[in-house]
Amino acid sequence: MTEKTYCVIMAGGLGTRFWPMSRTLKPKQFIDVLGIGSTLLQLTYNRLLKICPPENILVVTNESYVEIVKQQLPNLLSANILSEPSRRNTAPCIAYAAHRIYNSDPDACMLVCPSDHIIYDENSFTNHLETAVISAGKNDWLITLGILPTRPDTGYGYIQFLNEGILDGDSRIKKVKTFTEKPQIELAKEFIKSGDFLWNSGIFVWSAAAIVKALEKHTPEMNDLFAKGKGIYGSLDETDFIFNTYSLCKNISIDYAVMEKASNVFVIISDFGWSDLGTWGSLYENRQRDKNGNAVIGKNVMLYDTKNCLIHMPADKMVLLQGLNDYIVVESDNILMIVKKEDEQNIRQFVNDVMIEKGEQFI
Repeated sequence: MTEKTYCVIMAGGLGTRFWPMSRTLKPKQFIDVLGIGSTLLQLTYNRLLKICPPENILVVTNESYVEIVKQQLPNLLSANILSEPSRRNTAPCIAYAAHRIYNSDPDACMLVCPSDHIIYDENSFTNHLETAVISAGKNDWLITLGILPTRPDTGYGYIQFLNEGILDGDSRIKKVKTFTEKPQIELAKEFIKSGDFLWNSGIFVWSAAAIVKALEKHTPEMNDLFAKGKGIYGSLDETDFIFNTYSLCKNISIDYAVMEKASNVFVIISDFGWSDLGTWGSLYENRQRDKNGNAVIGKNVMLYDTKNCLIHMPADKMVLLQGLNDYIVVESDNILMIVKKEDEQNIRQFVNDVMIEKGEQFI
């Protein structure tokens, strides 16, 4: 990669579906969810060091988490932490980073990725990104990485691609036909059966000029807000400017704001051991399991007649479980949660109920 390549890490989410470990004060991207000694943010940052120079890595996060980012990424330039005063989804986040980068380097190429994904084959990941960066540098394309699906998962968005032969010299590059957000199971099964659908990874590559142009065309009101920052980005006035800008931004994802509207969207078919780690169930799928199908994180866990469970316990906690099948058992700080795996989609509702009945101290 070159000094013209920039990597933007989106790290401002709450990770509600990972409650009670993921809390408002410290969401999942700042936690060692895998129990390996590194947080998801740290894993993401280290992975991207293979893609671009460290001074070209930016982290966009909520203002509440700036200090956590500094603590976890001590080598990251403070000026490269972009502070969001409020949560407005991925479109404003990307617009902010795009205009800031474009303001300083109009010839830049941007990689945008979430902070909470798992990538098992990092060499393949790097290879796919190199392909994307080269294509984005030559073409006015908005490129996303689409993951070859292994099952009809209803927790992921899907990308349908057109089979129009080899594009830009690479058979993995396809023109995007449609985006579908988290389909019902029967539709997801049809997607898998058709063979022309991929999971939407939420990882994007484009030139800074291409995404600014797309924002200007497809969401002009939002783009105009950030375009007014020309000459302000990187100055002492940036914080106040962004505070005022975000107060006027609508809450919208980049998929809805741009990707589903644009005609120059392309996908690279990818297979590098990916998970967005969006739920406890996805963590279960990505952990090694014992002969009874249990995935255990915790040094002092004893199981009897227990099968197909995810158990995530503090290292110093002695836990004995008997007679459970297909459960999620998680303890974090002052909260213990025991939920059927099949009902984990209700966790967001549980969190809302806790908020109403017990207060913010548990959220």
